[in-house]
Amino acid sequence: VQLQASGGGLVQAGGSLRLSCAATGRIFETDAMGWFRQAPGKEREFVAAVRWSDNYTYYRDSVSVRARFTISRDNAKNTVYLQMNSLEPEDTAVYYCAAGEYRRVVMSAAPYWGPGTQVTVSS
Repeated sequence: VQLQASGGGLVQAGGSLRLSCAATGRIFETDAMGWFRQAPGKEREFVAAVRWSDNYTYYRDSVSVRARFTISRDNAKNTVYLQMNSLEPEDTAVYYCAAGEYRRVVMSAAPYWGPGTQVTVSS
C-alpha cells in the first residue's frame, strides 16, 4: 500500500486547511486510515482515524482536536481527508497518514505510512 499526503502549507492562526491522503496498491489489506502529527522536538502523536467499511471515526483524546478537526473518507477515491479549522500555532507539525488494520492504526502501529506533509501555523 502506498500513501501520498497533500494539502499542507503555511496558514495564519485561525485559518483552515484540508489534508488529503490518497491510497494505492493493496488497499484491501487495510480497513482504516489515520492521521498523525509530529511537532519539532516532540514525539509523533495520533490525531484521528476512520474505518473504510462503516465510516466509524476515532479522535485523539483532546477537546481541542475534537472541536476543530474532522476526518472523513471517500471510498471511491481511496482517499482520507483531515479538515482542520481554527488552526493554532500549536498545530504546527508534519502530518502523516497511515493505513492498516483499525486497532493497529489507532495504536500508532500501522504497517503503511505516507511521507508526511508540513503544516505551519503562524501567529
